Amino acid sequence: MGDPSIARNHARDIFVVKMNRNEIPRAREPEARGLPARMGVPLHVLVVEDDDVLRETNADMLLRAGYQVQDAVDGAAAWDALSEGYYDLLITDNNMPRVSGLELLKRLHAARMGIPVIMATGTLPEEEFTRQPWLKPVATLLKPYTQEQMLEAVEKVLRKTADTAPGG
Repeated sequence: MGDPSIARNHARDIFVVKMNRNEIPRAREPEARGLPARMGVPLHVLVVEDDDVLRETNADMLLRAGYQVQDAVDGAAAWDALSEGYYDLLITDNNMPRVSGLELLKRLHAARMGIPVIMATGTLPEEEFTRQPWLKPVATLLKPYTQEQMLEAVEKVLRKTADTAPGG
């Protein structure tokens, strides 16, 4: 039957781990690192990656760092999430089934969604970025990258966004 402290929601493949309050590791608050937060609420990040292990690794790392995180398996699922909710940052792969990261950037631009984007991918669409510079993300990471590099990029982009926002 397995460990009774772990429950799995089969419909969404979500694991729930039951822990005593003193066993729960505390995440650093974004404000403690000098990052912006909306009214004390951690910033909301959407992670888009078709590689299950990398997507889960990035999402877990961001959760531990104090962010609210949602993930999507490809650009189509990400577009659905973006259409339904608000995000402070989008981290996306490029080469994915159904809707690529580049296509997702085109949709964001067409819809005038001003969300900052980090493209973390094995191959950047440099030719497209040269032809359509308005599609270029705020930051890029080439695979393979470390968790530290990802977290550094996230913090840098969010600081830059806060510094350029009205009143920031």
